[in-house]
This record gives sequence, C-alpha cells and structure tokens, in this order.
Amino acid sequence: SPQVQPFLPQWLAQPKRVQKRIKDNLVPIRDVPGVHPRLLKKLQMNGIESFFPVQAEVIPAILQSASNGYLVGQGGYRPKDICVSAPTGSGKTLSFVIPIVQALLDRVVCQVRALVVLPTKELAQQVSKVFNIYTDGTGLKVVLITGQKSFAKEQEMLVQKKVTGYCSLADIIVATPGRLTDHISQTPGFSLTQLRFLIVDEADRMIDDMHQNCLNQIVKAAFQVENDSGSNTLFQRTKPGPVTAASSCYPQIPLQKLLFSATLTQDPEKLQQLDLFQPRLFTSVYSEKKTLGDGTETEQDTNKKYTLPEGLSQCYVPCDLNSKPLLLLHFMLTMKFTRVLCFTNSREASHRLFLLVQAFGGVTVAEFSSRLPPNERQRTMKEFEQGKIQLLISTDATARGIDIKGVNYVINYDAPQFIRTYIHRVGRTARAGKVGVAFSLVLRIQERRFLRMLKDAGIQDIKKHPVKGNSLKPLVQQYEEALCKLEKTVK
Repeated sequence: SPQVQPFLPQWLAQPKRVQKRIKDNLVPIRDVPGVHPRLLKKLQMNGIESFFPVQAEVIPAILQSASNGYLVGQGGYRPKDICVSAPTGSGKTLSFVIPIVQALLDRVVCQVRALVVLPTKELAQQVSKVFNIYTDGTGLKVVLITGQKSFAKEQEMLVQKKVTGYCSLADIIVATPGRLTDHISQTPGFSLTQLRFLIVDEADRMIDDMHQNCLNQIVKAAFQVENDSGSNTLFQRTKPGPVTAASSCYPQIPLQKLLFSATLTQDPEKLQQLDLFQPRLFTSVYSEKKTLGDGTETEQDTNKKYTLPEGLSQCYVPCDLNSKPLLLLHFMLTMKFTRVLCFTNSREASHRLFLLVQAFGGVTVAEFSSRLPPNERQRTMKEFEQGKIQLLISTDATARGIDIKGVNYVINYDAPQFIRTYIHRVGRTARAGKVGVAFSLVLRIQERRFLRMLKDAGIQDIKKHPVKGNSLKPLVQQYEEALCKLEKTVK
C-alpha cells in the first residue's frame, strides 16, 4: 500500500537549500553581506578566511532580522524564527555566534539578550568557548551555567544586587536545561524579559527529551510581567497576538527562536509544540536531481531524510558476540588504526571494554563517559586530539555534537538502535570537509534490521567488510589471558 505522506507546512515543504559539499562551496568571509569589520578581523585572527555554505546562508538571515537594532523587528514586524538542519561538522555554531555577537555590539545596558540551550555540559562548554572568542574586547558578557560550579556561585555570575534593585551580569547565557530552569525558578533578580534570541542547539534532542518543559519555562519567563518597579511597563512584552493599533504603539522586544540540528525532526506535530513564528528552514538534506544522457531528469533518493558528511566512508562487519573484542583489537593492532572513537550502548559496556583493552596491552586507550568528572573528560579529549590516546571508548550522550579534532575512524562496537544515534556517532569523523571512515560491528541477528534502518533513511552507500576468522587467530591466546586478568580485578 502506498505510504501516507504527512501534510507538510509550506516552510518544511519548500526550504532554502544549502549546498552539501563544503569544500567546493566555501565563501570568502568578505563576500558574506553585512558582517561587521570588527568580527571579520576576529575571524581572520582565528584563521577563518571562508565561511562554510551553512554559515554563508544563515549569518545574513539572522543579521537581517536584527538589521534595525535588536529592539525592533524589520519594519516594526516580528522577525521570523529560523531552523537549520545541516550535517555534523558543517559549522552550525559559528552561524549563530557571529550574528548574535554583532546584533548586540551596540547594547548599552547589560541584560540577558541571548540564551543558548544545549543538552550536555561538554557542548555548552564548547559553545561558550566560541562565544568568548568573538565577544573578547567588546564588553559583552558571556556566562556558562551547567552546574559545574555551585548554585550560589552561578547566581553571583548572573545577577548583582544593588541599592536600586538587581542588575544582570550576563548578555549571553549558554546553559544546560536542568540548571537553567533552577535559576528561572530560584534566582532572585534573574530575568529573561529582555530576551531577544533563544537558540536551541541539537534541537531534536531538546524536543525529544524531557527538555520540552524547559523550553516552555523559558518562553513563560520571557513574557512574565516584572513587578519590581512598575516603571518599565512601557516595554512590557505581551504574548504575541494579532497586530492591533494598540499593540503596535508599544514597542516590544521580539523573541526569536533559532533551532539547529543535524537530525532536525520533520515531524510537523513536534515542531508545532515549539510554537514557531513563520519559520524559515535552511537545510542541506535534499535529493539531488541527476540529468540523464537524454536530457531528462531523475529525482534521486527521494527518501533522503538525513545528510552525512561528504568525506565519510561507511562499512559494516558481520560478526558474532565473542569476536567483537577481537575485531576491535585487530583493527587497532594488526590494521594499525589511529585516532579511533569507539561507541558502545552503555556506560557499563564502555567501562568493561576499556578495562579489557587495557589488560590486553599495546593500545593507548581511554574512556569517555558520564562516569568521569568533567575535568577528566576535558583532559582525555585533549590527549586524544594531541594523538597521545589512539582509542577513545565512549557513550552516545557524552559525544553528541562534540567537535573532536582529528578522528580518523568511528567504530560502532555496539550497533546503534536508532538512525539518529547512527548519524550523530559517525558524524564525529569527516568534519569540516575532511575524510573519515565509520565501521559498524553488526551481529548476524541484527544485520537485516540494521541495513533496513539505513535504507529507510536513504543511506545506501555502506559496504560489507567481512573479516576472516584466521586474521583474528593470532590474538586469541593473549586475549584469553587478558580476560583472566580482568576477572581477577573485577572480583
């Protein structure tokens, strides 16, 4: 039976297409209209001469929506919300950092004007780092709230109590959901009533998890009536409704939502929950028309739901449970893979595999999971990027969205159960136009389902890469000794 096609609203059905091929479509930074000379200089100091396709499209769009200053929309109208769906490693972070810093350059009073919400501490740290680079020397204050400091310490970073009342110490806040909602409800003087930009990065995960509630709370706080002085009722925001003569004579700061993800949901109902205003979608997820020799066009892969980085090659290895550890050791020791990021489906599995490889010896290995304190994770990541660690064993939550430099291989030690997990895992390599390889170890009983999952997502170019039992034989004896050693330590 034919599949029922969901009715897509216009903006989802006809998005603005962004080129997928990064390398062939770089745009010199001076060719992107409207970027402030000050920021152009900063970009160059950071070795950035060209923007990626996503950045070249999205930066001007956000700048344009704040072209009359951030306090009013263009022509007095409310700016449209923006959604960006582009592969891992295509430069999404910079495409919101640059325009937001620029829009706020001329601000006089420090108020929370931009809020970026991210699912993990690592991601939040990564994003706040980028903000710090581009706000340096501008007087704009960036505050990171992820619960790594005590609640009281964070409160001190956010607001200051003066004789006249509270004043904000942050222009831009980068936060994880849990800690942010705590401050909204418990920190006196913490106000989002002047919020102009709400950025939700890794948006699909933020919608799926329990975080939907967090987004609702932010919006509620943004439209809350302040009861402290009563003098600024002039700029009081009301929830946007139809434009009337009365509503248009009070200028209101518009609240604009910017959503980013590599796997943005296409589900209209989910997007509905986000209550987006006349949204524009920028996407590099589309099918390419191929012209046949006779001049007719064929629409290729109409069911492409996700795009993977151009430089990624994908293979899978059919195997059984017992040979999985041996396969990993074979890749590391016999095939001499370097800079490998290896994924398991749980913290326990990660830890066990780490101990096993360690007991076997000959591979510099580390684990990367929520078991470890953040400072240790930072250190491990640095050592991996410097090439001191060749194998990093990780869980999904920890590595999502993270930009780890120089990953040559991603190995799915446990096959992922969901297509999104697959996309995000393999997207840790082949970033920013480079090449990379992803291997998935697939149990024979999983093979059909795994290939089916990829095929349904329009991913066809995965190759079967069988490894013969003979090539694992030399490892067996030492492996069994390592297992014995491990049993003793575990006991």
